[in-house]
Amino acid sequence: MNFSDLNLNKPLLNALDELGYTTPTTIQRKIFSVIMSGKDVCGIAQTGTGKTFAYLLPCLRMWKYAKDGLPQVLIIVPTRELVKQVEEEVKKLSVHMNTVTVGVYGGVNMTPQALEVENGADFIVGTPGRLMDLALNGSLRLKAIKRVVIDEVDEMLNLGFRTQIKNLLEMLPARRQNLMFSATMTDEVEVLTNEYFDLPVKVEAAPTGTPLDNIEQMVYHVPNFYTKVNLLQLLLTTHPEMNKVLVFTATKSLADQLYDEVAGHFADQVGVIHSNKSQNHRFNTVNQFKAGTYRFIIATDIIARGIDIEDVSHVINFDMPEQPEAYIHRIGRTGRADRKGISLSFVTEKEMEQLEAIEALMNYKVPVIELPEELEISAVLTDDEMPKVKMKDTLIKLPDTRDTKGAFHEKLAKNVKTNVKVSHKDKMMKKYGKLKTRGDKNQPLKKRR
Repeated sequence: MNFSDLNLNKPLLNALDELGYTTPTTIQRKIFSVIMSGKDVCGIAQTGTGKTFAYLLPCLRMWKYAKDGLPQVLIIVPTRELVKQVEEEVKKLSVHMNTVTVGVYGGVNMTPQALEVENGADFIVGTPGRLMDLALNGSLRLKAIKRVVIDEVDEMLNLGFRTQIKNLLEMLPARRQNLMFSATMTDEVEVLTNEYFDLPVKVEAAPTGTPLDNIEQMVYHVPNFYTKVNLLQLLLTTHPEMNKVLVFTATKSLADQLYDEVAGHFADQVGVIHSNKSQNHRFNTVNQFKAGTYRFIIATDIIARGIDIEDVSHVINFDMPEQPEAYIHRIGRTGRADRKGISLSFVTEKEMEQLEAIEALMNYKVPVIELPEELEISAVLTDDEMPKVKMKDTLIKLPDTRDTKGAFHEKLAKNVKTNVKVSHKDKMMKKYGKLKTRGDKNQPLKKRR
């Protein structure tokens, strides 16, 4: 089947022809007619299978010009990089159409984005948080939305955007078409579709966790961090065919630490990208990687969903991901559009459990290859790798140092008071020096003279 066999109009066919696309991918072929029917759709497709075009082509085919300038299609994605990517894809496909597309995302001044949205747009692409901000301040009017696309929904739920997505869906017109795309069908995704979708049709391009046939996967068993650094530098030095490489680390701090280790050997050939970097830095790094200025970039998992770069020769898992599904997203950055790709994983003993979970998800045993003979095995360990000394907990009974008298101290003698009962007789004796007998009934009356 070619794109000409689909119910596409002339502007879209011309755009595809100019972009060099002739044959639709599996997900594009399967889902086109379902979306065109107007039904709600849940598309399950791995990264690199062409799912962006899968929902853009039918949405553009059904788009009709409206004088009010209000957006008709809302596309929600998890990251700023993915906003830019989808925005560019819409513009490429609609080059012969009179559509206006606006991308919005957080981390930058909202005022220019608000003005751009208020000026009118047909397609709005954005991250959940910024879309909510624009909707609440009145810049983004949602009453004309006919279709909403939630792309990478599993990743958005993992990132904590559940509330924003639900709020946006509740603000949309009741009569609309819901399109959702995910690489994995988790329980949370099921709950979301059951609550907001109307009998969605499930279209699956490949079972979750199926390794892509055109990606060769291999594992190196490596003892520690610095040996991983040595192996990465050795591979890049001895294999010139590794000309566009994505290196994934588990955390932002590890990404920065690895960059510091390799930047001296590969001066202007390496970049680093993660969510703590500024927006301009992230865009510039990706653009230099696309242009070939950077031979490789170091990234974290959150960026794995937002990088759509052709001809990535290798993906290197410097650290294994915590979630097995993240591995699928990582390696899906290479081997795109029916090209061959290679995935290499550096696995320590502590990461074996993660590797086993990934293999169980894929139902595939990743081949292990021997370390190069010239590799220097480092004996230096990071703080996290240092063995932890476990001390035996022994309870020691401390002596009772409490002063039972508290803050009591002896008073001076003159201040000492005793509770002594003094009789009236003694009081009078002390006061007058003699007994006072007047009125004393016990004393005999004196004789009168």
